[in-house]
Amino acid sequence: MNNTEKTDLKIAIDARMVSRSGIGTCIQHWLKDVGYSIALGVPKDLEPYDNIPKHISFISSIYGYKEQLKFPYRALYREKPDVLHIPHCNVPLFYRGKMMVTIHDLTHLVYPQFLPFKLVHLYFKFIFWFVSKRADQIITVSESTKRDLLRFCKTDESKITVIPLGVGSEFVKKTSSEIEYLYEKFGIPRNKKILLYVGNLLPHKNLNKLLEGFAQMKGRENCRLVLVGKTFDGRTKATYEKDLGIEDITIHTGMISQEDLVSFYNLADLFVLPSLYEGFGLPVLEALACGTPVVCSNTSSLPEVGGNVAKYFDPNDASSIAHALENSIDDKGKYDAEIKEWVSRFTWKACSEKIKQVAIKTACSGK
Repeated sequence: MNNTEKTDLKIAIDARMVSRSGIGTCIQHWLKDVGYSIALGVPKDLEPYDNIPKHISFISSIYGYKEQLKFPYRALYREKPDVLHIPHCNVPLFYRGKMMVTIHDLTHLVYPQFLPFKLVHLYFKFIFWFVSKRADQIITVSESTKRDLLRFCKTDESKITVIPLGVGSEFVKKTSSEIEYLYEKFGIPRNKKILLYVGNLLPHKNLNKLLEGFAQMKGRENCRLVLVGKTFDGRTKATYEKDLGIEDITIHTGMISQEDLVSFYNLADLFVLPSLYEGFGLPVLEALACGTPVVCSNTSSLPEVGGNVAKYFDPNDASSIAHALENSIDDKGKYDAEIKEWVSRFTWKACSEKIKQVAIKTACSGK
């Protein structure tokens, strides 16, 4: 069998995470563009995707033994897919058909000290090992994740394909009049420079080190650090702006809409991502697509995503972060042409097409 014989490929995907952020964003775009024939997931979450002929109900929490027991093995076997795409590491242990798996990151193995119990580390160690042996083809979203997979799981490199993610078409430059409403809605002063962080409080996100860097930044009194995300619904003991003397110049927005997020990317003078580890770092691309300069960690996949248009710092060194903020706060508008060219390389269409090519390769491989 050769690849040209598989023009009528029947691909299934586990789409249970479609309504979530992060991986859910990826699944939303893949469902539109890859050309799946079958989607597994919560029926109401799949309703918008009527371009996919067959929906199979699969209602179960992610991870753990319950999803293994509830996986719709019989219903899927009746459909006879050529390939099953698992968009994360939670593969069905008893599925015997051909399977390709997307690995976004190996945070649980790279930073086991951030896990609540040793048992969780052992669980993910087994899961990634199983994926590395069981999957017919593996997709990683960055060269960094590929290196981690090879390091921790001794995976056969020949079956790994690196496919970068894309940036949504909604992330575009807006006019000042279109983002004007943010000032009043979120109580943001008009005469200050805006530093933006989008994310959560997970340990590897390294937010406290960003707060320390901001506290050391020269000219911080003329800036506001805006923290966007569900975990910033009100003040939280997990952040310590008050101890650092930056409580009055830090703004928590809480969870916001996608429209507000795009507007905030446009409003910001600088986007900051201090993570110790990212499998890809999609917010970097989102900010750049809105014309906003980026400073981020020089670790994991971030230099791949930011390229030469982002600036970098040592995420373990608050003074390095402070200097990066100081040196970049006035960069908006200076490198628009370079940023636009760089962002144009990352599209969901290209990502989806490459996934389809891996599906063809999987279907045509021996078993």
